[in-house]
Parts: sequence; C-alpha cells; structure tokens
Amino acid sequence: MQTTEYVYVLNNMVLTDAAGRWLFDEQLVDADCIQARYELSLEPEYPVQMLVLHSLSYPLQSDVLTLRQLLAGADDRVFQLLARASQLATWHRDHCFCPRCGTGLEVHRKDLAKECGNCGLLQYPRLSPCVIMLVSDGDYCLLGRGHNFVPGVYSTLAGFIEVGETAEAAVAREVLEETGIRVTNVQYFSSQPWPFPHSLMLGFTAEFDGGEVCIQPEELADAQWFHVDALPDLPTPFSISRFLINDFIRSRGRVPPEE
Repeated sequence: MQTTEYVYVLNNMVLTDAAGRWLFDEQLVDADCIQARYELSLEPEYPVQMLVLHSLSYPLQSDVLTLRQLLAGADDRVFQLLARASQLATWHRDHCFCPRCGTGLEVHRKDLAKECGNCGLLQYPRLSPCVIMLVSDGDYCLLGRGHNFVPGVYSTLAGFIEVGETAEAAVAREVLEETGIRVTNVQYFSSQPWPFPHSLMLGFTAEFDGGEVCIQPEELADAQWFHVDALPDLPTPFSISRFLINDFIRSRGRVPPEE
C-alpha cells in the first residue's frame, strides 16, 4: 500500500520548505491547523491529499518558489497535481456561501463538492473552459500581446467559451473579435489545466481565411503576423501556447528555440 503524500495550502498558496519541496511524505501539521482536506491525485496508486490550513505548526515557507516556478520544472504528473491543488485552493477560498440562499457551505462528506445544509444545493469546483489557438498562413503565424505581458513577449490568441457555444465556434469568434481575422480548418491540438485561476485550456490550430489585422484595444496591446524565421520572444516553455508555437515551428522544418 502506497504511503499518502501531502500538499499544504495556506492563504491560497502551495507551501514549500526551505529546500523548495512542496510534496511531503508524512503529515507535519497538527490536526487543529487543518481547515479542509481534499483528495488530490487522480491515480489511486499514488495517493496525495491536499490540506488547507488555518495556520502552520511546522516551519514551512511560502516564498521559496512561486506556482509558476514550480510548474516550470514539472513533468506531466506533477503539473497536474500542482494545477489541481491551486484550482481547488481557489475554489475553497472563493466559494464559502450558498448562491441560492446565502447559507455557509460545508465540505461534502463523499463528493468533491460543497453542500448547503439549508437548501441542499451542491457546489462543485469551478472550471472555466477556454480556447487557445495558433492561426497560420503559410510560414506566418498570428501572435498577440496582452496589456500585462512581459515586454517583447507575444503569444497565441485565447479566450473563454461562451454559454451554448462549441469550442470550434469560440476559436473563430475570438480570433475575429480580437484581430479582425477570419479562420478556417479549425483542428483540435491538445488541452492543459491552467491554474490562473481555474481554466481548462483547449488548444487548436486554424488557418487564415481572410481579413486584415485590426486589434480590439480592450483585449490586446498588439497583434502581428510573424514569419517562422523571425519570431518574437515567446511565452513560458511549460504553457500550451508554447507547445502550439513549437509545433508550428517544427511543422515548417525548423527547430524550436532553446527552452
């Protein structure tokens, strides 16, 4: 039987020790410090629990590595655990009262949910589906800059899926709204949980089908077509946007830049 490992969360932050470790082999906190616990691992053979803490009884510290730094060095399994921990912590913090009657919610005894003791409404962890897409036109790809991006960095376009909308329709709508470009041949690429704060990124590729770049200034600071041999600074290597760009680079017979 596998020993349960633990992730500690305090003030919505995944805690690490002085060595930067965030996953612990044994429970190092007193029971009265625990606000809630959640099963974190989706693999029964590797049990991991997340403990949401009121306070600390062990000298961990939360300023050794940020979540982005932890994700940068993560393999697929660790990325999933960290993303899930962050999203559950955000949901636990932000969903304290019943949206129907205002009663305080309690953690459900069996399901990954919170329950209203007054009206019985169940609240499950929030998940926000988004599309993120690499639009190409021959050896050119369409990249944009958000207003809060690191200077010089361009990334793939992205946006939330609207209620009642397919993911493919959201790709075409978001690209047209943000840049004035029409697309065709929308194809699914891959997905990635994105814990900033609770998104599921659905990656797509699409091809240019007309239009001139005309950005929506509330959404983007800039958008341009870039040749595969003259790309700008790119997003972080562990993001699905970078996976899409790297795939575009390889499909044109080039080697992606060093990560």
